[in-house]
Amino acid sequence: MRPLEGLTVLEFAQYMAAPSAGLRLADLGARVIKIERPKSGEGGRQLAIKNLFVDGDSLVFHTINRNKQSFAADLKNPQDLATVRRLVARADVLTHNFRPGVMEKIGLHWEAVRQLNPRIVYGEVTGYGSEGPWKDKPGQDLLVQSLSGLTWLSGNADQGPVPMGIAVVDILCGSHLVQGILAALIRRAKTGTGAHIEVSLLESILDFQFEVITTHLADGGRLPQRSKRFNAHAYLSAPYGVYPTKDGYLALAMGDLIRIARLIGCHALEVYGDSGTWFTRRDEIQQILADHLRARPTAHWLAVLQAAGVWCSDVFDYARLLAHESWHALGMDQVVRRDGVEIHTTRCPIRINNQILLSPKAAPRVGEDNKRILEELDHA
Repeated sequence: MRPLEGLTVLEFAQYMAAPSAGLRLADLGARVIKIERPKSGEGGRQLAIKNLFVDGDSLVFHTINRNKQSFAADLKNPQDLATVRRLVARADVLTHNFRPGVMEKIGLHWEAVRQLNPRIVYGEVTGYGSEGPWKDKPGQDLLVQSLSGLTWLSGNADQGPVPMGIAVVDILCGSHLVQGILAALIRRAKTGTGAHIEVSLLESILDFQFEVITTHLADGGRLPQRSKRFNAHAYLSAPYGVYPTKDGYLALAMGDLIRIARLIGCHALEVYGDSGTWFTRRDEIQQILADHLRARPTAHWLAVLQAAGVWCSDVFDYARLLAHESWHALGMDQVVRRDGVEIHTTRCPIRINNQILLSPKAAPRVGEDNKRILEELDHA
């Protein structure tokens, strides 16, 4: 039995952030019902990466909506809305990521829902919070990255802003929503009352940067300084970075520069005995290190450094990762199926009592579960 079995989640959500929270709740055993527009469904069904579609829906939609059910309802239709309100009255959790004011217009905002169901946990995702001058701006991952300061941490000093090449804001925000929902469910078990959980894309990505924002605040307001080349962290000193070798790349984490210099025979670095210079003269140190590491293959340097306990790593692409024994040992991949179509994807990263949580059910078609859910309501 999975921890959340017996709980019902109504997901009035689209695209990535809130649906990714629903994905994790479903992985943990909850019954997640997507409330979607008839025929077209939620907008994420047509939002594709690399224009990849499977069985009529985008691959992205399949990725974050596996193991869910779909109930099609026109929330502007009084009869459909009445049915949805009956579902709300019986649900344990409701999530949505509409802009501020939308749920108020249809009468499914927190104050109205808590009157229908005082025990419900109501999870709300916004782009920038429900107040302030940005509250009505579109909450899109790249835009929030760009406003949050995050883009000045990656890349090298002369590159300008560099966004992360993944929907990091959406995924983090979805994780924060799950945390809030689970905490509220625990409190509900003690008190019998629900809660209103609010997260925003901006607050999630600011929290993600708590280490560097705190450093900025404590450092006299100085801006992050990325390395001229080989940057991996704007606030860490050499040798921290990713360096080219004769046949690939080598990642070096925190370590004693002089010890590393001696291990690899780079005597030019031994003049930097004062550890304070490892940051103030970081660019020249990293260039000397890079020039030296280019002389031999990655495997040579790994053999030398790992044997001495230095934190370092090869740098894999997806092809090398997925061919490696470690990938297979983890069993991170799974296959989901819909009407004979198979999709290879990743699984839930959580294990419970050494059990891997697989969910072979693919994302639902629009309204796929209407009949079953309506029958359940009629016999409730």
